[in-house]
Amino acid sequence: MNADQLRAVQAPLKQRYRDDPATARVASRAEGILEPGEIACTVRAWHGEVTAGLHQAGGGSGEQACSADMLLEALVACAGVTLSAVATAMGVTISGGRIVAEGIWDARGTLGVDRSVPVGLTEIALRFEVDSDADPARLERLIQTTERYCVILQTLRTPPKVSFSVAGAG
Repeated sequence: MNADQLRAVQAPLKQRYRDDPATARVASRAEGILEPGEIACTVRAWHGEVTAGLHQAGGGSGEQACSADMLLEALVACAGVTLSAVATAMGVTISGGRIVAEGIWDARGTLGVDRSVPVGLTEIALRFEVDSDADPARLERLIQTTERYCVILQTLRTPPKVSFSVAGAG
């Protein structure tokens, strides 16, 4: 897809969202199935199922997906798609590269070993390795624009309101 094709696809969407902002609200959804007798949760993804379990640092075998890794994978995927769209719109040719997200969490928090230790990722580093013939200033603008419009990155930077409810399944 080139910049003209991208603009042609997005132009009617942008106009509809300007005319009727309520149509721009997108509902995203994920569902996990509890695994009886196991410390695991199977998540139905667009490409199949992924079973998440305890990380080895929490007593898992390492054979199941780690939820923290899945979060970083979502960040990398979103940043990669956003970068590609922004590069296309800017007319920047990307000949390759990769995006790497690395996170740190302290198992003492999630295992309740030390209540002063936070539960969850406390550091995330996102690195863009972009192969392009664009000059450094243009690449910097590309990355800044990618950061601005990456949904997952912005969600992590400004966490949404999260609510909880409990319902019997039957």
